[in-house]
Amino acid sequence: MKTISLSGYFDGESIRLDEPYNLPPNTKVIITVIPEETSERESWLNWSIQALNNAYGEEDEYPLDPNSRGERPFAPTGIWVI
Repeated sequence: MKTISLSGYFDGESIRLDEPYNLPPNTKVIITVIPEETSERESWLNWSIQALNNAYGEEDEYPLDPNSRGERPFAPTGIWVI
């Protein structure tokens, strides 16, 4: 049997899968308990998203094309010095 990931929840008595899946008897499983999202975690996620947007916003200081800022290749190997 191949390794797969299934999502589900604990209903207070047993673990229920979100979608039906045929598991043979005595199939070994690993269960990962995911903590509830707290307001502190949500605040950190929002801050992280904002920081990434600030770092990689529309005005990129480091364009993919070095010639767009007038730099010239340092060596004939194709390595660009910015």
